[in-house]
Amino acid sequence: MISPTPDPPYVAVIFTTTRSSDTSGYAEMDARMEALAAEQPGYLGIESVNEASKGITVSYWETSDAARAWKHNTEHFDAQQIGRGRWYESYSLRVATVERDYGFERSSTAHR
Repeated sequence: MISPTPDPPYVAVIFTTTRSSDTSGYAEMDARMEALAAEQPGYLGIESVNEASKGITVSYWETSDAARAWKHNTEHFDAQQIGRGRWYESYSLRVATVERDYGFERSSTAHR
């Protein structure tokens, strides 16, 4: 599902991963982190695509300060440590300011 976002500017945190073969507990932690992020001030939404060994998650925040506060959330920090030790072979994190935002949605009542 595509996250609804406000008019720009806002912040996107793009987390791209290559996972290890040890996926024990990954799905549960991923679900917990999504739920926890949604409770944080300044949170706007999240989108995620995961394949067997690769993943891309984009979280959206009102400000860079809100995104930074999420990075330093204690439970999130603990999950980061577990990820480095168990789940990830590599990852990249990019923080960007969204300047433009547009899209397309096919109407469910569109005529063919």
